[in-house]
Amino acid sequence: QVQLVESGGGSVQAGGSLRLSCVASGYTDSIRRMTWFRQAPGKEREGVAGIFTRACGTYFADSVRGRFTVSQDNAKNTLNLQMNNLKPEDTAMYYCAADTSYGGIWDDPGVYKYWGQGTQVTVSS
Repeated sequence: QVQLVESGGGSVQAGGSLRLSCVASGYTDSIRRMTWFRQAPGKEREGVAGIFTRACGTYFADSVRGRFTVSQDNAKNTLNLQMNNLKPEDTAMYYCAADTSYGGIWDDPGVYKYWGQGTQVTVSS
């Protein structure tokens, strides 16, 4: 089993920055991919960005590429999401997800076995 706990959400004005963190615990050696998703009210959950934990590959949604960066701290079993130049449309609940395989499309929520409880990000104009 893997447990995920997110932190770092909050409220900022457009153009501001936030840094989200996701700490993994439990059987972390089984994790192959960690991804940030977000879900706004009335919308489907969408993939934001993530990383292959055993390789050097990262991936981003087109809507955040160039504004968001993702990194991992292996010593702390932590996945970070640095969000810059935030826009009102970035407002959502952000979730961390972990997968124990490389199969499936990275932004398909259905392929992820483990989820955190979420952290709210609100961007005002």
